[in-house]
Amino acid sequence: MRPFMPLIMPLTAHSAARFCVGVSALTLLGISPVAAAAQSLQAVGTISGGNAVALETRTVKRTTNEVTATLRTTFLEPAKAPGGAWYGSRTKVAVRCVEGTVAVLENRYYGDEKFTKIANERIVKIPGYAAPVPGSVPALALKQLCPAK
Repeated sequence: MRPFMPLIMPLTAHSAARFCVGVSALTLLGISPVAAAAQSLQAVGTISGGNAVALETRTVKRTTNEVTATLRTTFLEPAKAPGGAWYGSRTKVAVRCVEGTVAVLENRYYGDEKFTKIANERIVKIPGYAAPVPGSVPALALKQLCPAK
């Protein structure tokens, strides 16, 4: 049996130089590397409570039967919860366009405005597909990810 080998590639002078050039180019353009990552958000609408929902475009994965993606909800007012306030959530969904059904795969609620501190996390073991409730995050996901027929 082979010993455990980490999957991290060693940092070479060439790869370090490429990283520095990329970060420098973004900085010269006036874009911070963090802001560049944030630019992958696409507004898709608001849910019934008025909270804004955005699609994280880099998370969209399509197969022949389904589309998975993560949507980010920013709360207008922090939600009060045991253990502290929640400022927003990220919801990973699986959408079956042909059937018009959606399953929530993961839900994460964040305890800060920058979406860095996870306050609550729920990962569904066996997803259940159903028609989404109007005005919900899964309903916006179905509308955004499935082309109109």
